[in-house]
Amino acid sequence: MMASIEKGQEQAKTTKNRKMLPWLFLAPHLIIFTIFFLVPVVFGIYISFTDWDLFGSPTFIGLDNYKELFFNADSTFYEQLRIGLKNTFLFVLFSVPACIVVPLLLAAALNTKPKLGKLFQSIFYMPSLFAISAVVIIWTLIFNVNYGPINVLLNSDTPWTSVQPYAWITLIVVTVWWTIGGNMIIYQAALNGISKDFYEAADIDGATSIQKFFKITLPAIKGQILYTVVMTTIAQFNIYGQPLMLTGGGPNNSTRVLLMYIQQNAFGSGQSIAGMASAMAVILGLCIMVVSAIQFKLLRNKD
Repeated sequence: MMASIEKGQEQAKTTKNRKMLPWLFLAPHLIIFTIFFLVPVVFGIYISFTDWDLFGSPTFIGLDNYKELFFNADSTFYEQLRIGLKNTFLFVLFSVPACIVVPLLLAAALNTKPKLGKLFQSIFYMPSLFAISAVVIIWTLIFNVNYGPINVLLNSDTPWTSVQPYAWITLIVVTVWWTIGGNMIIYQAALNGISKDFYEAADIDGATSIQKFFKITLPAIKGQILYTVVMTTIAQFNIYGQPLMLTGGGPNNSTRVLLMYIQQNAFGSGQSIAGMASAMAVILGLCIMVVSAIQFKLLRNKD
């Protein structure tokens, strides 16, 4: 009898240990997630309802920051939100399609030449390893008005970073060049997973390359496309380094995105307005969530 009881206790203890084992593996990640993401997010949302200059104690003011941002047309912050959100959405609208289509076409092209594919894959992926400061320095020299190779080849004196629409063009070109590698690797891995039997059957039926691309390739990698669209959109909503260093937000604030205003209000010269900056950040986060949800709704696999 005692042996049976001891055996049952040992089994219960073993079962309990097995249940605890996954949590032991998850614990480091949960701790890091809580400290570096969850706590800052909750604190940032709270700060958006306060008047705070980063030094004193936050003073709770309710929805006053949001009312000023949305309804006080005479406020500087109302204008900043309007300009910043508009330019951020424009950048997302211009850059995301290019950051999806160009890597996809490159991956499809490299997939047809396996021997050369690895070499060019490394070449195209290399820019994503550079810091944004190095990327901007490189492209600032390329687009230089006086001695940049672009103007030399075109025999022009176009001020690419200080006149529209060229300022937007330079931002998109730099962003696509910098980020092209990550999505391309994802697409190449997805393309390698497609069975060759589908293409052989399509060849027998006389399908063209374009028909095979739209009827076989795209449906087969729909999940990867959804992932890259959502992740690329989130990344481009957080645009900051390119316009800050390449165009300075100009000309006439036409490329000044919302994160630049958030940084200016929170940590810029003069008195910090951290509460207002946090309210802007919360609005930006909500925009990202809404756009991502719409993308999931429109692009998810319904099969």
